Amino acid sequence: MRIGFLTSGGDCQALNATMRGIAKTLYAQDKDVEIIGFKNGYKGLINGDYVKMKPSDFHNIIRQGGTILGSSRCPFKRMRVIEEDGVDKVKAMKKTYKDLKLDALAILGGNGSVKSANMLAQEGLNVVALPKTIDNDTWGTDYTFGFNSSVEVATKYLDDIRTTAESHSRIFVVEVMGHRVGHITLEAGLAAGCEVILIPEIPYDIKYVIDKIKQREKEGRHFTILAVAEGAISMDDAKLSKKKYKAKVAAREGRSVVEEIAKEIQEALPDKEIRTSVIGHAQRGGMPCAYDRSISTLFGIEAARLILLKNFGRLVVLKGQEVTSIPLADSAGKLDYVDPEGRAVTSAKLMGVTFGTKD
Repeated sequence: MRIGFLTSGGDCQALNATMRGIAKTLYAQDKDVEIIGFKNGYKGLINGDYVKMKPSDFHNIIRQGGTILGSSRCPFKRMRVIEEDGVDKVKAMKKTYKDLKLDALAILGGNGSVKSANMLAQEGLNVVALPKTIDNDTWGTDYTFGFNSSVEVATKYLDDIRTTAESHSRIFVVEVMGHRVGHITLEAGLAAGCEVILIPEIPYDIKYVIDKIKQREKEGRHFTILAVAEGAISMDDAKLSKKKYKAKVAAREGRSVVEEIAKEIQEALPDKEIRTSVIGHAQRGGMPCAYDRSISTLFGIEAARLILLKNFGRLVVLKGQEVTSIPLADSAGKLDYVDPEGRAVTSAKLMGVTFGTKD
């Protein structure tokens, strides 16, 4: 049995632990298995760039961050587009798969990667996918491996900012990863005790943010830390057409909304010191936390089980306390957003956290 592995899209802390779970299960159940690792995601499958892996390649990688195979972004919307190099990417991937006589392909990736995995399944390849993204936004699963580790990083950063913010009575506007979905910002913000949390799913009014800061001042708390998702959006910007909003984002020249928020707070509170800070790609880095190591191992075992049973076209998911799978087609192209009316948000509001809205 010959199985291909690839890791696609942004890296995260538990990719290696997940591959180890798949590999060790396959080796334990079939002494004849051979694993082919494609380098740098879908690019390796397209270009036939691969390495024949050995059981020793999976030793001691459960705690190792990143991916031993390398990764890259190969957007789904470009998969069927023939670029200047003249390569038909879908045709090339199918050829590589067939030339190597693969029995199955295990794809570890986020939402775009899952869409591409579903496309390959529809093209007749035996595919099993696993949901990797620090954003925890893959539809159909309660959890994506890498999320808990990224929340740990973001929480520690917010904790560390607190001491300097409190010492100098400053307001810190901290950018947390999350262009379209605010799970990391919500979880880390709550864990760090932030009373202002701004996420893409809930457009904010800066007035209510400033009101919260003023309230804290009256209570003798002369510092405030705002946990702000990089994709947070104001109520006014939410009313713009998609084209106009994209133009406004482009005009920021790579800076996120945190600079805009800081400027507005400074104008309203000229006597306060305002600082911005960006956690950045550290949220993807370092060793996976204990939960990610254990749950990603279970994800890997389930993927191996699907391969052994020849049950393809599936996405491994966590439902409640059970690791199971769903059809790839059910998840492809969908995002799992923070529910503005969900228990996490409504509960946070009950204890005074503001999301930049009247309530």
